[in-house]
Amino acid sequence: MARIIPLSEGSFTVDGTKRFVPFDERKDVLKDRPAGSLLVEIQPFLVITDKDILLLDTGLGFRNPDGVLQLHQNLIDQGINPMEVTKVLMSHLHKDHAGGVSVEDVVTGERSLSFPHATYYVSRKELDYAFEQDGKSYLAKEVDLLAKRDNVVFLEGSGTIDGYIHYEFSGGHCPYHQVFLIDDGKDKVFFGGDEAPQISMMKSRFVAKYDYDGKRTMELRQQYMERGKAAGWTFLFYHDTRLPTTKFE
Repeated sequence: MARIIPLSEGSFTVDGTKRFVPFDERKDVLKDRPAGSLLVEIQPFLVITDKDILLLDTGLGFRNPDGVLQLHQNLIDQGINPMEVTKVLMSHLHKDHAGGVSVEDVVTGERSLSFPHATYYVSRKELDYAFEQDGKSYLAKEVDLLAKRDNVVFLEGSGTIDGYIHYEFSGGHCPYHQVFLIDDGKDKVFFGGDEAPQISMMKSRFVAKYDYDGKRTMELRQQYMERGKAAGWTFLFYHDTRLPTTKFE
């Protein structure tokens, strides 16, 4: 059985400025945030199979009060050495998903990959696009090392990694978004990134303005849900503040 561990960095609101502001539901009120603010969880996932320790997306890259990368601390709290992660699967490179790709040394200012012993799997076209669109949604400095290290595998289209990790080009939320299905013969675990981010979005048919192709994304959500129902997928929801995982019956 695959072991699934949500690695939440917390809840945040985000508005048109693309700034992610921490949100504590015990004291913060959503209506006090700027108009149009969305409340989201930032929640990478660890999936442990017989073959790998897989990390799916890398969060915002924030540090905790002790100066430790929050994602590393989350792993340590689960008894996982961050250096033991074997594969990092990137759905896309928006800063809330790719901020933890690399980490900056607080003394020298130099960056290194946050998971140097892992192989990163990234869409080549998405990386090129991130450089072109450096700014609000993409931060080139956080992903620049992906173009310079030899432990990075560039993906295009759809295919399979090591015989059991299936990736598909999807291109709804951003032009080169991709999704992953981990099928180890016992479990089927689906990670749809920002094309299946919250259960409420799966259950309602709506076109989101923040998606690159809102109509396509809406259709993809419906397709994923139907495929998942038929095949017994466990869905991982990166932005759901209440429900990290579910199966649709």
